[in-house]
Amino acid sequence: MQIIFLIVHVVVCLSLILIILVQQGKGAGMGAAFGGSSQTVFGSAGATSFMHKVTTAAAIVFMLTSLGLSIFFGRGVTSSIMEGVKQSSAPVAETSQAPAQPGESQEKF
Repeated sequence: MQIIFLIVHVVVCLSLILIILVQQGKGAGMGAAFGGSSQTVFGSAGATSFMHKVTTAAAIVFMLTSLGLSIFFGRGVTSSIMEGVKQSSAPVAETSQAPAQPGESQEKF
């Protein structure tokens, strides 16, 4: 099951990259700002295009496969970077004087 999720995830990743690169950006009409219609600069308010719907669907599938993979591969895994390290039995060095309290001067005469 994990392998299927992983293959779907990689395919969706690559297709999402290609879908996004094929689309024309909203900033492509920026040249019209100084001589054309200003409504095209911030995108049209018309119906969403087919590519926009495909991008949304691919993004949703990408998020779901990411969540699924994190659940599958993260289940039951508990690890620590301190695993296998021996605890030292060396005594802790003690200081000869107590730390200064707030408001006390540290200078000795």
